[in-house]
Amino acid sequence: MPTTSGHTTSIRATRAIGTDVYNMNGEKIGKVEDIVLDKLDNAIMFAVVGFGGFLGMGEKYHPLPWSALDYAEDTGGYVVPYSKEELEAAPADTISELTKDDGRAARQEAYSYYKVDPYWH
Repeated sequence: MPTTSGHTTSIRATRAIGTDVYNMNGEKIGKVEDIVLDKLDNAIMFAVVGFGGFLGMGEKYHPLPWSALDYAEDTGGYVVPYSKEELEAAPADTISELTKDDGRAARQEAYSYYKVDPYWH
């Protein structure tokens, strides 16, 4: 079933992982490294977007609310409505730290920082 923008309402995680992510200016900021699932709420907690590194060195992993990523066919990637400065100042950590304690702290911090309505309320 398509969404209002014409996209399907489902996607395989293997298709989303590795997809490039762009800011509103069309600049590539990174890619989806992983997707963290909430097994109790049957929802996606957040996407892990990696950026800021070179050849895997110094890369930061940012938890972004899944609903903040909008697929754009023209880029073949996801676009997020945040500036480069907002993204650079955003919560970031290693993937293992982001998923520590079931990822709930990272989820809360990301939804609060990006001012996205939480799905779990």
